[in-house]
Amino acid sequence: MDMATDFTSGTAFPRRGRDAYDGYLWILRAFDKARAARAGTIHDYIYPCPMDLGVMERWGITSEEFDAAVATHATDPEILDWLKARVDDEHRDAANHWLVTEKWSNLDRQDAEEGVVAA
Repeated sequence: MDMATDFTSGTAFPRRGRDAYDGYLWILRAFDKARAARAGTIHDYIYPCPMDLGVMERWGITSEEFDAAVATHATDPEILDWLKARVDDEHRDAANHWLVTEKWSNLDRQDAEEGVVAA
């Protein structure tokens, strides 16, 4: 399911970084933020933020490569196929491991700030 990417209201948010899409954590959040940045509707989110860059580094791609893919891949399945063609399971797992071991508190904070869990 593709999500809206207009975050200017302060009530719509990128999808959760901890929600996996075909085994990839963070991809949906990065996709939402990248599309919002392209559309000028990112509001007070930062893209690429240090978390975006850390995940992409572990995937073995650059933010410029991801941005170019976002420019030509409009749906979740399209961006997933693009990523899967470039990122093997080892790199996917390395990014996921980094998120769940070193960045879990960041994910908890994002959820709290976006109203997913009680702050």
